[in-house]
Amino acid sequence: MAKAFIGVGSNIDREANIRSGISAMRTHFRNLSVSTVYESSSVGFSGENFLNLIVAFETDLGAVDLQDKLHEIEADFGRVRGGQRYVSRTLDLDLLLYDDLVIDENDLQLPREDVTRFAFVLKPLAEIAGSLRHPVLGITYAELWKDFQQSDQKLWPVEIDL
Repeated sequence: MAKAFIGVGSNIDREANIRSGISAMRTHFRNLSVSTVYESSSVGFSGENFLNLIVAFETDLGAVDLQDKLHEIEADFGRVRGGQRYVSRTLDLDLLLYDDLVIDENDLQLPREDVTRFAFVLKPLAEIAGSLRHPVLGITYAELWKDFQQSDQKLWPVEIDL
């Protein structure tokens, strides 16, 4: 079994899509660990604020098959792949980490660079996996968060019953 960490986000009907997305993942994967939900401004475009969190679980699926399953779940929520990268989303499910796998080929990058680029990914990841080490940098996620330049990316916790 591999441990996977998924970035979850939405800025369209946010609370409903986050709840439903978590529910959909619970039908496919067991024993989900869920971080705090954070709200932040959209990045890369002008749009409604996002809600983001991290979900972790163990899976028998390989990394490519897991990413395909996440894309299927997104499609069930109206996500259409292709086109602009930074746009509003009903549901965004990003495979961030898969054990200590390091890969960059085709449509799969692990660890995903978003982990070290965006506060809305790193803060909740540090919350639920702070003692784990980034497989390339060798630094824990808690240390990465402590050293992260947070002034440019504000986020705040949001209470949502998941």
